[in-house]
Amino acid sequence: MKSLWSDADAGAMTRHYAARGVEADVALRVYTSRLLGADPRLVQHGGGNTSVKTKGRDVLGQEIDVLCVKGSGWDMADIEPAGLPAVRLDSLLALRKLNALSDEAMVNAQRAALLDSAAPNPSVETLLHAWIAPKFVDHTHANAVLALTDQIRGEEICRALYGARVALAPYCMPGFSLAQLAAKVFEENPNAEGMILLKHGIFSWGQDARTAYERMIEFVDMAEREIARTAKRTLVQKARPAPATLAQIAPALRGALAQPLGEGRFQRVVLEHRADPAILAYVNGAEIDRYSQLGTVTPDHVIRVKPWPLIWRPEAGDALGEAARAAIEAYAARYRAYFERNNIAGDKHMLDPWPKVVLIPGIGLFGVGANAKEARIAADIAATNIEVISLAESIDRYETIPEADVFAMEYWSLEQAKLGNAKRKPLAGQIAVVTGGGGAIGAAIARAFAAEGADVAVLDRNADAAERVAREIKGVACTCDVTDSASLDAAFAAIAETFGGLDILVSNAGAAWTGAIADVDEADLRESFELNFFGHQRAAQAAVRIMRAQATGGCLLFNASKQALNPGIGFGPYGAAKAATLFLSRQYALECGGESIRSNAVNADRIRSGLLTDDMITARAAARGVSEPDYMKGNLLGEEVSARDVAQAFVALALADRTTAATLTVDGGNIAAAPR
Repeated sequence: MKSLWSDADAGAMTRHYAARGVEADVALRVYTSRLLGADPRLVQHGGGNTSVKTKGRDVLGQEIDVLCVKGSGWDMADIEPAGLPAVRLDSLLALRKLNALSDEAMVNAQRAALLDSAAPNPSVETLLHAWIAPKFVDHTHANAVLALTDQIRGEEICRALYGARVALAPYCMPGFSLAQLAAKVFEENPNAEGMILLKHGIFSWGQDARTAYERMIEFVDMAEREIARTAKRTLVQKARPAPATLAQIAPALRGALAQPLGEGRFQRVVLEHRADPAILAYVNGAEIDRYSQLGTVTPDHVIRVKPWPLIWRPEAGDALGEAARAAIEAYAARYRAYFERNNIAGDKHMLDPWPKVVLIPGIGLFGVGANAKEARIAADIAATNIEVISLAESIDRYETIPEADVFAMEYWSLEQAKLGNAKRKPLAGQIAVVTGGGGAIGAAIARAFAAEGADVAVLDRNADAAERVAREIKGVACTCDVTDSASLDAAFAAIAETFGGLDILVSNAGAAWTGAIADVDEADLRESFELNFFGHQRAAQAAVRIMRAQATGGCLLFNASKQALNPGIGFGPYGAAKAATLFLSRQYALECGGESIRSNAVNADRIRSGLLTDDMITARAAARGVSEPDYMKGNLLGEEVSARDVAQAFVALALADRTTAATLTVDGGNIAAAPR
């Protein structure tokens, strides 16, 4: 590991924040915190913490000593000065006189000592940072250091490697007790440049930001070199071909993980798949049942991925959904027993017992989350655990803290607070697919579903347009031509592999073919049907296959157009195909309703888009002898209808979970096009 310190960058950041009234100490603390937080080998998703002892001013304008320490909810990778709340140092130092302090009292004391009452809660390790004397203190969960400490001879290895430069402390539950222990170890080792908390992480310190940072990097580099020197074996492999493809396994697993809410409703999850060579070597290991079930490499990870992952081994000939449900139920039974075994005082309320990481030999790992972001975090942490455990096993045997300590960390209220309790959005956990998602209407639909909490796959034959929309909504883009079966099948397989499946299809792709129906060329008519009917049919078939594999129902939504109900002169080639699509929507409602798969359509008119271009609006307005604004407002409400209005109609139908075989009109009022 190499130092990334740059005098130029440090100076630039100092000047940047000085212009905003931020002291140099805090600016440099931000700079090195970001250097540490940007490297996943050091911290993952909000892990670790940093601090600086500096000067601040109280409400009277008096200069006082403060500790600026990472606040709860902030990630070091993108921390700002606001993420380093200033706490009165004298108040923190005074707490050292106490023999004990409850978690609640500690949090209250820390908040009472804040200079800004609106600031975030200081880190749970604030007292530790305060009671270690050097000005700058850094803390990470470096993979290489954990690989050395997380084994039977971990303490012996670290003492031999670091000598007196790094003090060692046994594992201790974070909070007041750990702060007392760390302060005692620091005082007994006054010349130490850092401290390792066995099976937890590493601290480094210094009187300036660069020294503290570069000591951390040096200590981690030493650990990496020691691993390279002493590693003597690799995980023994047990070859086992997967019984099905990733695109087949993922929806079955995702459906099995969805939890029934009653009345045919489910709380769904999103999956994140990983399968690089290191992960495959791990999940295909002959001893995976031993090393993967021992616990997380640092206790901080348990709140994200639970004490152990689920290992699922689907067999050839299995009904995948049933097999996945059986494996998940067995996991939940084990978790419930773990809870009962450790909830000795009986004062804890059991968290959900379902796995957050699933390992499948031959396939890789899945992170499980309430949305794509949470699934990605679980997968990142699982991948880190795999790396550390593999390194530890290359030296000797992986070992972590006892189960009772794992339980204490998982059910520690201050640790759970890191996850927050934000209210779930209506479509959280649901995967929406929008065809034609790069166009005006498709983009509006994608935005609307993302705003309601869905994770969205944007499909369009224009790759750049799909990518632009996906980037805006933090979704995924797939290049897809719905008139090409191979292209469409590949896109839906990619969606299953990316998210684990899908719940909502908005079949929106379309284009208008014009001409008098009596004179139209048959090739043009067939081309219109290929996109405006068969494209919808292909997409719906692909979606239903995945929905059936999940066995949690789903929702098909079709953009039918006003032409399906109210044909216009010269639009026969387009309207005939759209009328067939409206019928298609109702046929799916009829035949798939028993599987809780709903099917509805939106009947929209006069929406500015790739179909209704500015040139077409000009021509139609001229033909009717009205202005362009009057043409666009030619409805009962006298208002122009936008792509956003259409998008909201699709969302409303997705949320109306007792509505199927319906057609919702979005045109401002056109009696001739109203469904009868």
